[in-house]
Amino acid sequence: MHQLAPKLYNWASILEPHTRDQALTTAAMPFVHPHLALMPDAHLGKGATVGSVIPTLGAIMPAAVGVDIGCGMIAVRTQWTGVDLYEVGGVPGVRKLREDIESRIPLSAGNHNTEVSPGGWDRINELETMWDNTCTSHGVELPSAYSTHWRLQLGTLGSGNHFIEITLDEDSRVWAFLHSGSRGIGNQIARHHIKVATELMKKWWIDLPDPALAYLVEGTPEFDHYIAELNWAQHFALLNREEMMDRVLDALALHMGTEVVEEQRINCHHNFTQKEHHFGRNLWISRKGAISAREGQLGLIPGSMGTASYVVEGLGSKMSFNSSPHGAGRNFSRSKARKTFTHEQLREAMKGIEYRDTDAFIDEIPQAYKDIDQVMADAADLVKIRHTFHQVINVKGD
Repeated sequence: MHQLAPKLYNWASILEPHTRDQALTTAAMPFVHPHLALMPDAHLGKGATVGSVIPTLGAIMPAAVGVDIGCGMIAVRTQWTGVDLYEVGGVPGVRKLREDIESRIPLSAGNHNTEVSPGGWDRINELETMWDNTCTSHGVELPSAYSTHWRLQLGTLGSGNHFIEITLDEDSRVWAFLHSGSRGIGNQIARHHIKVATELMKKWWIDLPDPALAYLVEGTPEFDHYIAELNWAQHFALLNREEMMDRVLDALALHMGTEVVEEQRINCHHNFTQKEHHFGRNLWISRKGAISAREGQLGLIPGSMGTASYVVEGLGSKMSFNSSPHGAGRNFSRSKARKTFTHEQLREAMKGIEYRDTDAFIDEIPQAYKDIDQVMADAADLVKIRHTFHQVINVKGD
């Protein structure tokens, strides 16, 4: 950890100058208190830096939470080993398992289910009840005001760095592991409130160093409206991961010929806001690309496709607001990665992993990301590693 400025602490040994400048700009906002924490995977983001923990008093910047509200990870440890997995059909059997997973879960941006799954209706009812109880009083009667297909988005992956994996830990135990968030409905909610905050800045003649740092003030109707829908979208994201995990485990059970015995389940956000007590104050903690890492709390830190991922245990670092990194963090933008790397390089990086071999994933090549081993070394005072994953199957959307 290094103190870069009175209100900025940094855990990243690899930090680009533009990223540092962006974090300093955010940290200088008058309601950021007492300091902003930069995680080891920090990189340039929209308004606020991805990989930052932003504590605020009396205000929240919606763009500092991000447009994929509640994005995060879920992992389930099963009773099987890698030997068990390959004994069923060998490599062709593993390929068939990947294809079965891909057939059960809509992939890529904009894709959704054609109908709600039988198990999904309980989750839909839970979300509808939550909206009725917490959101309708703010003037939006139904989530369909944001997205008419929101029910059909539950149990869908999306694209970009979202993924589903069957992976092995250091003892060759089989885990199901996936990464996704609140999908189109969360995106629309986020963009609405970013627009509201931007319009309020204009109305109040507030000049910002970056328009994306527009904020909502606690105690106003706009703030209360945002928090209600933010909490709903965060819960949608959590249930979306649970729904997808159910489908992955069903595919795995079919492949293995017997039901899954869940030995452990971990589900955590890494784009979210909640009120927490730190340094003697009740603060809004916005983690934009960071997970909660209270002492003893389990969390998930993925690498890139083709590299290791981790189950971690929080160490309760005070200066990080009990936080840790959420992944490897990009070194190359998507467009730059596509211009820099080739399909053959992607194939080489994914050797030994069952995946859909297409050049659509060049921008997700491991070389486009920071070295996950360096990120974890930088995070040594934030978390300790409990399990290390290496992929057998990787599923992504285009």
